[in-house]
Amino acid sequence: MKLNELRPAVGSTKTRKRVGRGDGSGHGGTSCRGSKGQNARSGGGVRPGFEGGQMPLTRRLPKRGFFNRFGKKMAVVNIDQLNVFSKDSIVDVDVLLTEGIVKSIGDGIKLLGKGSIDYPLTVKVNGISRSAREKIEASGGTVEVVSC
Repeated sequence: MKLNELRPAVGSTKTRKRVGRGDGSGHGGTSCRGSKGQNARSGGGVRPGFEGGQMPLTRRLPKRGFFNRFGKKMAVVNIDQLNVFSKDSIVDVDVLLTEGIVKSIGDGIKLLGKGSIDYPLTVKVNGISRSAREKIEASGGTVEVVSC
């Protein structure tokens, strides 16, 4: 078999509907758009969500909550998740990703204070809570806040 002998399977392809090519084609005249009306015109039709002047569903339903367009979506890590690292190791964004503690960075990584740690670590994250900082420094470790 050669490349020029390749053909699609029988019945797997359909010919395109060629409208507006004369009455003999069966798709001439109004080109399958019917007679007159908004949808028969070029550029006709209504915008998405328009319901003919009736109050649209998106406006009938109540709106709840607030979405902060400028809010940061931080990946959260707790102190008890850092117990997998050995003593005096450096914990940064790349290490947290390779260990699988964080799936994606988002707008940064923030360390929170749930749990405890007994040995010193050097932590380099984008944000840290006060309690997490106190626990890391109480165990003899250091904290460095780096920008994204």
